[in-house]
Amino acid sequence: MLEVKKYSVTGEEAGTVKLPEALFGATANNPKAVIYEVINMYLANQRQGTSCVKNRAVVQGSGKKLFRQKGTGNARPGNLRTPVRVGGGVAFGPRPKDWYRPIPKKKKRLALKLALTERVKAGQVVVLESLHYDAPNTKAAKALLSKIAPERSKTLVIFDGSDASLVKSFSNIPYVKTDRADGLFAYEVLNSTFLVLTEDALTKMMEVFAK
Repeated sequence: MLEVKKYSVTGEEAGTVKLPEALFGATANNPKAVIYEVINMYLANQRQGTSCVKNRAVVQGSGKKLFRQKGTGNARPGNLRTPVRVGGGVAFGPRPKDWYRPIPKKKKRLALKLALTERVKAGQVVVLESLHYDAPNTKAAKALLSKIAPERSKTLVIFDGSDASLVKSFSNIPYVKTDRADGLFAYEVLNSTFLVLTEDALTKMMEVFAK
């Protein structure tokens, strides 16, 4: 069922909206595999890859043999930089690495559509007629969410364009995130348990992703 409830900016019911099947009715031979692969690549691309330790080649210390090879009763000595000595280099430690993996555009869009489809099937999507505040208003934002979303659920508010007042209104609510309709991706959809879309955002998503 692709019909979801529509609300006004004050949280009053204003009928229903039929969601476009091109976005919210996606199918695939193995949807879990597609979503897993795309999210795995996305999370890998968030890694900085700057973990680094000093190996025996770069750690400071003399390369001189500590004592003679035979006759002392000790093990055969290396220098101060050997990994077996305190203060020496680290053996097989992490080095800088580029974790970036390109995500195919078609596969990324399919994963997003599959994620949106999952949210609709679970009844976790609502649409707003419009959403705008002349000035940041967290009180009004919380009052709106209390009427349309489950209490303290991880909510993603999707709107069209960049509205600073809107972003600031929701930014003080710890369980709510906001994003532009044209920047949506599968991970944040699945990382939220409830989606709130404006009608303008829905139109924008059709223009960008329903190709």
